[in-house]
Amino acid sequence: MTRLPVVIVGGLHAQARRAAVEELLATIPGSVALHHDLSTAVQGTVVRTLRDAAGILDTGEAPLVNDCACCALREDLVPELERLAEAGLTVPQVPGSAAPGSARAGRTPIAVVELWDSVEPKAMAEVIAAHGGPALPVTGVITGVDPALLLPCLGNGDDLMDAGLAAAATDLRTVADTWARQLEYAPVLALVDSPEADDADRALLAQLHPTARQVRIGHGDLAGAALAGFDVEAAAAAQHPACALLPAEADEAGVSTFVWHRDRPFHPERLYAALEDLTCAAARSRGRFWLADRPDTLLHWDAAGGALCVESAGPWLVSLPDAAWDLVPPVRRAAAALDWHPQHGDCCQHLVFTSPGLDRDGLAEILESCLLTDTEYGAGRESWKGLPRAFDTLLEA
Repeated sequence: MTRLPVVIVGGLHAQARRAAVEELLATIPGSVALHHDLSTAVQGTVVRTLRDAAGILDTGEAPLVNDCACCALREDLVPELERLAEAGLTVPQVPGSAAPGSARAGRTPIAVVELWDSVEPKAMAEVIAAHGGPALPVTGVITGVDPALLLPCLGNGDDLMDAGLAAAATDLRTVADTWARQLEYAPVLALVDSPEADDADRALLAQLHPTARQVRIGHGDLAGAALAGFDVEAAAAAQHPACALLPAEADEAGVSTFVWHRDRPFHPERLYAALEDLTCAAARSRGRFWLADRPDTLLHWDAAGGALCVESAGPWLVSLPDAAWDLVPPVRRAAAALDWHPQHGDCCQHLVFTSPGLDRDGLAEILESCLLTDTEYGAGRESWKGLPRAFDTLLEA
């Protein structure tokens, strides 16, 4: 099978996403865009559309799989890309659509996968990498962004189901946490010109994803960014709570990022009682943390839109037997080395809060009050394990 580069373009900002796709089609001759519309899933199907710069080339339907639109997308996406990669491709055209021969005479140089609103690029990039093989290399992941909509989306705690954006009946995600993951996973952000956006919006974007390459649609080399290359494994590691490269301290245009780092565990009851205050204190917060009653477990903190998700991310590296260290990816060992404490190893608190109007002092006071006191800390690990397990219900949900 012939090699076909694949670029993934996603994001809840539909206008920005579509503008990014249109620019890629216009600037890379012969390129095509594949889109699965999940809005028809309630009728039992997913509508697939293939188009180029001139218009629609082909349409079709993919049946639902396990009553899940995203599952249908996963099942249909790679076979469609493989079909596009076949040598001497000739795409059937819808009558009255794109002019014959416009981009169909030669090979397809690139396939742009335009994701539906709430589909997250991480899942699709990993599906293509796992099942597409060398013939379908993912060369870029792009999220379309309207800077003026950044904070409204990040503060929207509505369920995707209530917003009409759920990909399955069991989809429990919110608008805010879905948008945060779409934004932070992509190494390239395609920005539309937005007269309503101000300096605070731009500062918030830069602080939420400081390593992203920002490209203004219509004013930059979006095609070059799309073809620059993408490492699926490295992107996954960058999102993993054990080794995520979290944003650094920042303060610009009234937007702040506060980094809180300590090497003493939280008292589970006091932290649980403070969750609402901490979650609502910032538009976005994330990181890894350490509970005294679970001293060997690395916990993931992920909050947006006033809602918090807490999950176990496995053991701290220091809790593993020496023989297991060889099985740990180098990036995980490198991240642990940055936080290493002579007594506790990589066990630590590393939380980052980003928001306009952030009260750093207030946040620090709450967080400090949740740590073990000197007396509690001095009692040792066996004593810590006997503390009330306030997070049991949250972690088992």
